[in-house]
Amino acid sequence: MFKDAKALVKYLEENSIKYVDLRLCDVPGRWQHYTKPAREFDEGIFERGSGFDGSSLQGFQAIQESDMLLVPDPSSAFVDPFFAEPTLVVLCDVYVPPVNTPKPTPYPKDPRQIAKRAEEYLRRTGIADTVYMGPEAEFFIFDRVAFKDEPFDFGYTVESVEARSNSGGFGDGHWIRKKEGYFPVPPSDKHQDIRGEMVRLMESIGIEVELHHHEVATAGQAEIDMRYDTLTAMADKLYKYKYVVKNVAARHGKTATFMPKPIFGDNGSGMHTHQSLWKDGQPLFADPKGYAGLSKLAMHYVAGLLAHGPALSAITSPTVNSYRRLVPGYEAPVNLIISARNRSAAIRVPMYSNNPKAKRIEYRPPDSSGNIYLTFAAMLMAGLDGIRRELTPPTPTDKNLYTLSAREARRIKTLPKSLEEALDALERDHDFLLEGGVFSSELLETWIELKREEAAQVRLRPSPIEYAMYYDI
Repeated sequence: MFKDAKALVKYLEENSIKYVDLRLCDVPGRWQHYTKPAREFDEGIFERGSGFDGSSLQGFQAIQESDMLLVPDPSSAFVDPFFAEPTLVVLCDVYVPPVNTPKPTPYPKDPRQIAKRAEEYLRRTGIADTVYMGPEAEFFIFDRVAFKDEPFDFGYTVESVEARSNSGGFGDGHWIRKKEGYFPVPPSDKHQDIRGEMVRLMESIGIEVELHHHEVATAGQAEIDMRYDTLTAMADKLYKYKYVVKNVAARHGKTATFMPKPIFGDNGSGMHTHQSLWKDGQPLFADPKGYAGLSKLAMHYVAGLLAHGPALSAITSPTVNSYRRLVPGYEAPVNLIISARNRSAAIRVPMYSNNPKAKRIEYRPPDSSGNIYLTFAAMLMAGLDGIRRELTPPTPTDKNLYTLSAREARRIKTLPKSLEEALDALERDHDFLLEGGVFSSELLETWIELKREEAAQVRLRPSPIEYAMYYDI
């Protein structure tokens, strides 16, 4: 929003802004914030930073080294559309105080700065100077949700005005049947105006939206597509996107979730991510003579994503619930292969246009339950490793991969079937992430430790279906 600190401070003074909200992203991928009166916000804060307790955030510092700093990025600022008092939100990078250094130093586990380092590494390679990311983040809008996690009371209930099973048999009769949500008009689609409000507010804070619609699943599954942007800028926008979606839903007395698989037996929510490399303003992924119009460089990039797919899953599909979605039969891209137009492959090549500037690949396994900065950075690093090593992807398969014979299916590598398997793969295969100092070993160790703790929490608890299956044995 602002080119420098001076312009931001001037805006505060001229527009009667009462507060400045400082936001950062923790390691698991949640936005955190605190708020300062605007009078406490001057140009110096962009140099000295603003302090916070790093030991209170998951994955950050130990208590004996808890003092940390937030350094605001003026280009990321926007006026919050939900706060009652005029408040300017500014996204921040995390720094370490100048204990033995003349000035604050970047914190190596800060996800936003890892994304920036990935873009800088791309430029240093000379391969390209720009990477564009275009995520398609899906989500659900529910009317109510309740869940309990107690030793003698364990389960959940979800209510949706669009789902017949929740209605008790009464309603307007315009329900959306399972897997038929793509994409009916109202009154079956009951969230048109809510999505429209989300789009309006997104655009008011600098997100360019291309379209919105109901998604395949019943019970309010939705998608709002943003215009592509560079890696860090798009990650910033996706956090703003999630913030708007959740708060607009709450404003209407509903609740929104980006949980990958909240409903059994219906499609889950992914974050298919379109990607392309450019140099000197020219697209590098296009070649009309190549498979699906892709250049040789693009195929090396594809090969890197597929080769590191199992390890990538620990970052791009980083929750236990992610692997409830990544199963065959629900448009889930579990097969590590490339295919034109085919949504059952891990990598699809969109074929809507022959324009070289529109040529891109779509990596379909990710969801938005994790850390978006790390997700985007990891995908770029995998693709660049494929280019650096001149890897070749498996032979494209332009058929429904779920209908292959057993013999054909055995030839195709697949994604891990659980978070534990994905973490094992990341432990074995992570050197590509360390190239150029983009990721650090410390960050990866922290990530794996946090995610193994999550997996253990689920593994230790009996689920409701286990009672249904085994109680009477």
